[in-house]
Amino acid sequence: MATISYSSREIDCKLVYAGPGLSGKTTNVKYIHSQIPATDRGKLISLATGNERTLFFDFLPINTGTIYGFKVRLHLYSVPGQAMYTDSRQLILQGVDGIIFVADSQRARMDANIASLRDLKENLRNTKRKGVSLVLQANKRDLPDIYPTDFIMKELGLERVPCIEAVAVEGTGVFETLRKASRIVMRRLHRQFSFALNEKRG
Repeated sequence: MATISYSSREIDCKLVYAGPGLSGKTTNVKYIHSQIPATDRGKLISLATGNERTLFFDFLPINTGTIYGFKVRLHLYSVPGQAMYTDSRQLILQGVDGIIFVADSQRARMDANIASLRDLKENLRNTKRKGVSLVLQANKRDLPDIYPTDFIMKELGLERVPCIEAVAVEGTGVFETLRKASRIVMRRLHRQFSFALNEKRG
């Protein structure tokens, strides 16, 4: 859950990019980091994990507004997709506020998408996280042999989840996905912290 820093007047919020191996999670996080002014973001930390890398950094978005006068600092993480790294995923998912599930649109990768989402749900149960905001990103829309977005949503059982089409290697849909996820989380934080801050003041 997001945490409040009364000294810095900030709310720290954790967004995690999840999905199967090589679906584009790292590409999303790297692109976002590259587009944010250095004065507004932290250092991009990269940890080697097999064929993928776990990335994370924090930044203060410009256009998210404030919650009761508190700025919202977003902490972005990507998690390794391979099945063998479930312990790493559980650790990174601790205290998560929002998840962006990056699905690989290629037909040959649908089974991997389904298995990854199943693993994500199991990890969330193990971390006892409930009410986490979820956004789906259908990535690699530029490739030839891909499923329609509606089909991907149906196969994953995410018909009611917001979905953004993306070509992350080109930056297409990357910030649209982030904005959608952050807005959903912000709405929930408004509700949660209105009570907490009123208790603090009282």
